Amino acid sequence: MKRSLLVVFVLGLLVMSISCKKSVPADLGKVSFIPQPVELLATGSSFEISKNTSINILKGDEDLALIAQLLKDEVKLFTGNDLVVNEVSSFGKNGINLGVDATINEENKEAYALIINEDQVKISGASGAGVLFGVQTFVQAIQAHKSTEKDVWIVASGQINDYPQYGFRGAMLDVARNFFEVDDVKRFIDLLVYYKLNVLHLHLTDDQGWRIEIKSWPKLTTIGGSTSMLGDGGFYTQEDYKEIVKYAKERFITIIPEIDIPGHTNAALASYAELNCNGKAPELYKGMKVGFSTLCTDKEITYQFVDDVVRELAEITDGPYIHIGGDESHVTELDDYVYFINRTQDIVKKYNKIMVGWDEIAHADIDSEAIVHYWAKGENASMGVEKGAKVILSPSTKVYLDMQYDSLTHLGQHWAAYIEIDSSYMWKPLELVEGINRENIVGIESPLWTETISTMDEIEYMVFPRIIGHAEIGWSPVEHLNWDDYKVRLGKQVPLLEKRGVDYYASKQVPWIKK
Repeated sequence: MKRSLLVVFVLGLLVMSISCKKSVPADLGKVSFIPQPVELLATGSSFEISKNTSINILKGDEDLALIAQLLKDEVKLFTGNDLVVNEVSSFGKNGINLGVDATINEENKEAYALIINEDQVKISGASGAGVLFGVQTFVQAIQAHKSTEKDVWIVASGQINDYPQYGFRGAMLDVARNFFEVDDVKRFIDLLVYYKLNVLHLHLTDDQGWRIEIKSWPKLTTIGGSTSMLGDGGFYTQEDYKEIVKYAKERFITIIPEIDIPGHTNAALASYAELNCNGKAPELYKGMKVGFSTLCTDKEITYQFVDDVVRELAEITDGPYIHIGGDESHVTELDDYVYFINRTQDIVKKYNKIMVGWDEIAHADIDSEAIVHYWAKGENASMGVEKGAKVILSPSTKVYLDMQYDSLTHLGQHWAAYIEIDSSYMWKPLELVEGINRENIVGIESPLWTETISTMDEIEYMVFPRIIGHAEIGWSPVEHLNWDDYKVRLGKQVPLLEKRGVDYYASKQVPWIKK
């Protein structure tokens, strides 16, 4: 009798051991996702990732092949397991399966569904972009738990149905004040993808430097690209730029090139004297002052210049937008400014692109195809909306990433505000400017101006973690946005940030939790 009881007891332990291995207690609802998903249902079990787990995609899908490779790299980074990617004719019942299913959300192509059970993970997107964003959510779930068994990581089970609130969720990198190499831009793109951002706006020209090759005006780079504020200058050849565009497109990031005109043009004027009203080339400039330069708006060669620049950029830009700047043209008479923007708008449309410009362009006769990029004056944004234009929101007092965190920050400026983590998160797009409603807003963009910034580590320090909060504002439903909850979830992003080598600002406002 005692022996029988002993056998039963041992068998019971064995069953419990097997059961625990396949059902380690885990709660998907307690994972600190950023951005917060729209819908989440936890089911109380778990999926195990081991060295034998496979990533499965259907044969012949190049987008999914790249996404699978990105997931493979992420899993290896965080777990050490080097998973196999299989191209299959149909999905089985095991492994991590990636697929496109347009019926998930026919209105939002960035939507995805993530289903995790004990045997399988299924990540389905309404498009390739949706699959990629679902992968990023899954990677965050991986970080929530780790089993005690060697090389086995667990992921809490459940289902997430998710999609963004705004279709435009971006960042801007100023490569004109100080130049950043192609690899730096690629690194920045990767960091944006992790938090489901989908636009990178490159500020390519300013008083201090011209950073994009224009073959019909070669001195723009040989002269205008030779200086920067804190370095020796530099520029992108058109092949460099196309490489950036391709890299971004593969990660469902749209590149928006900006040529800042008619002001912020000293580098162009120093390269070609004929663009200046007095016909003289000014000295190259490495200072911080703004608003002192302008193209000569009543010379026809100016518009030939604009036409050539827009034409060459349009030919190598995959996305629909060309940003023409238009800000701080303090020495351009208003009538001349309006005339210039009107003609530039026609040039941009001639090359089948949508004109974007900083909010000052609303003074011109912009049409409903134009996009006003709000940064300083709400009345300008409202004026643009009255003319039928849409608006991108980049309020300088909330999302400018070059603004110092506080008076002790060693980088950046504070002319707009000191922007700590709480104030960068605690604002609502629909309460920003009176009269601008949801239907008027294209989305949100977080600009980083680089007058004081010249290295990738400095970029990361000023961008992170503030842009993570901006990503959530652009993605998650407004009812999900809560500072007290967000700062706790942000604090749990440490393993993700540190594994990726991000040099983030460890604000005292955030309860950082290190593993």
